[in-house]
Amino acid sequence: MTLDLIRLLIDFGFVVLIWAVQLVIYPSFGYYTDTNLYKWHRSYTARVTVIVLPLMISQLVLAAMQLWTVQNWFTLVSAIIIAALWLLTFSIFVPLHQSIDNNKPVENVCYKLVSKNWMRTFLWTSLFVLSLLHYMV
Repeated sequence: MTLDLIRLLIDFGFVVLIWAVQLVIYPSFGYYTDTNLYKWHRSYTARVTVIVLPLMISQLVLAAMQLWTVQNWFTLVSAIIIAALWLLTFSIFVPLHQSIDNNKPVENVCYKLVSKNWMRTFLWTSLFVLSLLHYMV
């Protein structure tokens, strides 16, 4: 199995995951009472981290390996998109999730998760399309 194929599979995994998060998971948070959201969210974050963290680390490592070996439009654009995704995730989404976990959600936290997550949805979808195009060439 080539690095390009592994990368394509990881990027596909992210595109499926991010659309599920965007269309199902984050909107569902708005239906919980504050107490139930707090209880569920702690369990949710622990479970989803088991899926997301290995994917993010794998994507980062593979993109770095590809960028190290070949500098072309795909590896450069991929690295930029992945860096943006990490920046968005740790500067916006981790603090929003932590506010729920600490039982002190910021105002309109559910709305903010859904509205701001469109950026990541667009970026991960774009990254998958780029990866698919690169793989097909």
